[in-house]
Amino acid sequence: MSDNKKLEQNQREEPMGFMTKVIVTGFIGGVFWSFIGYIAYIFSFTEISPNVVLQPWALGDWKKGWLGYVISIILLGLFGIGAALIYAAILKKFQQFWIGIVYGIALWGLVFFLLNPMFPSIKTVKELTLDTNVTNVCLYILFGVFVGYSISFEHNEMQNQDKQHSQQQTQSSSNE
Repeated sequence: MSDNKKLEQNQREEPMGFMTKVIVTGFIGGVFWSFIGYIAYIFSFTEISPNVVLQPWALGDWKKGWLGYVISIILLGLFGIGAALIYAAILKKFQQFWIGIVYGIALWGLVFFLLNPMFPSIKTVKELTLDTNVTNVCLYILFGVFVGYSISFEHNEMQNQDKQHSQQQTQSSSNE
């Protein structure tokens, strides 16, 4: 074996780019919090199950079975990517966790007020039980904080690394 070849275990992996991290964060956040929403539905904390996202588009009873729940959770993960990209585009510079809380509440308002007519099986906010409303607001807030804080933290870390790298380059060029 040649000395010039690096051993696989000694090779450094290229770090993920910021947008890749945003996409992964959004997908994981969407999947995780919709799964928690499904658990909340099982234990009757909410009247709304994740498979409600399939109601306007999918035909048949399969959407009420395990396959419908799995596809719904994955689909909500994809919607989470969209929400994370919007957060990254607009709010990534803010370090405070309460920005994520506000973002989560805004997402909840978007879904339950503006997009509500798209989902005929979801009652209006006034018609839903207090348990359902509180549970869903909390799930959206937790999603907003998870996505928001993760993205803001990563943005801040990348900026700090860029500053350190430029300072090191400045110092090494001034030493020469």
